[in-house]
Amino acid sequence: MRSRPYEGKTRDPAAAPAQPRNDEPEVAYRSRPEQSTKDHTMSEDTSTSLGLPHDLTAEQILLGAMLRAPNAVTEVVEDLDGSRFYRPAHELIYTGILTVYAQGQTPDPLNVRDALAKDDLLNQAGGLPYLNHLAHETPRTMSWQQAAQRVLALSTLRRTREAAAHIDNLVAEGTPESVDEVINTAQAEIFAATAQHRSSLPPDRPLGDILEGVLDEIEGIATDTDTLPGISTGFHDLDNLTNGLQPGQLIVLAGRPAMGCSTLALNLARTAAVEQRLPTVFFSLAADRNQVAMRLLAAEARVPLHHMRGGSLSDTDWERLARRMPDVSSAPLFIQDDIYSNFVNLRSHCRRLRAREDIRLIVVDDLHLLHYGTRPLSSRYEEISEISRCLKLLAKELAVPVVAVSTLNRSPEQRTDKKPWIADLRDSGALEDNADLVILLHREDAYERESPRAGEADLLVVKHTQGPTADVTIAFQGHYSRFVDMAHA
Repeated sequence: MRSRPYEGKTRDPAAAPAQPRNDEPEVAYRSRPEQSTKDHTMSEDTSTSLGLPHDLTAEQILLGAMLRAPNAVTEVVEDLDGSRFYRPAHELIYTGILTVYAQGQTPDPLNVRDALAKDDLLNQAGGLPYLNHLAHETPRTMSWQQAAQRVLALSTLRRTREAAAHIDNLVAEGTPESVDEVINTAQAEIFAATAQHRSSLPPDRPLGDILEGVLDEIEGIATDTDTLPGISTGFHDLDNLTNGLQPGQLIVLAGRPAMGCSTLALNLARTAAVEQRLPTVFFSLAADRNQVAMRLLAAEARVPLHHMRGGSLSDTDWERLARRMPDVSSAPLFIQDDIYSNFVNLRSHCRRLRAREDIRLIVVDDLHLLHYGTRPLSSRYEEISEISRCLKLLAKELAVPVVAVSTLNRSPEQRTDKKPWIADLRDSGALEDNADLVILLHREDAYERESPRAGEADLLVVKHTQGPTADVTIAFQGHYSRFVDMAHA
């Protein structure tokens, strides 16, 4: 069974305490001697794992300040969660303080006692006498701000120590064949152990501070009119309409089968990676990596795709391939064609690529081949809704645009002009709700071979949260597996 990354708990609160080692430092690594229960301080815990760093006095000072001054709660909650406390009773008290505070009450000993008693946790937390001791009798040998920093730092040391022990076991049991897995697991362990707790209460920013940054951005855009604010799509009219693909955006590309949505998605990835040299990841759930690479080469070198697949390349075709190969092979494009059983794996891969390669664009082809995976959902409608919501959050978290290919239902086939509407998105109306930009792909010649508009494609921008909607006409060169501007057709 594969080892799970370290998740932050240092010990089992119910485990029997072990005897302290005689060679442990007095303050940071060893509990203070047991005291009489007459002063209501509770007997001090000793480490169940030998020598785990902790400072119970700092924990008591911090909790005492929170029981006396609600403003301490406001500041501490942004950096600290209950798992950072060494003593289980202190974690319970901290959680009780936050519960009372969230209800708009003063987190004094009496209110915290009632909150703990409601969940039948009062005795485990030490009872009202210990709460009163924390609030009124704890020695103030340091400020509560210093105590908070110390609690956080010692918690990180404990987590790192246990992560290191786990990594040591992995290395001892590792083999040359499992070295990649050991490295990946070790990196995940250290990252989980050293990551600071993310605030459950994000800081509020005054509008004046926000507007100052907004004005700077507007001024920068106005000054540098030759540079597109976002990532170019490769289509001049679409770039003018959208100002490029913006960080944090979820862009949905949708069309009927065989309309060319996968080709268009690869077109966007190719433009970003090959032409703009921006690190890009292309998740291909429908085609394997060789098929994707072949399409990319056909588009870049202007070599008919059927010539490549049929092995009938002419001398001119080979020359074109050789001419474009250096630029294409050096492009920072990452193709992932593994069949992801769930969205959670895909999200983890994106986070890793963002950290390692600083990816600037994520393309997923296609959305309907994904499953959420970590929990059962009642219907496919609900599953697609959850995936689209999480894709939007992922785009915002990583500050990159995410392009997702979707499919339309059969409704356009029933219309005279065959044009799709935004309501035709398959499986979930949440797609249009979560997307910042929805582009529907339509080609008349897909329905009528003798159409006077053969070779043309319409990008129907039916939703655009940052600007107007419009129809953009581009050229479809199917034999090259690409779309281009009409001027370049």
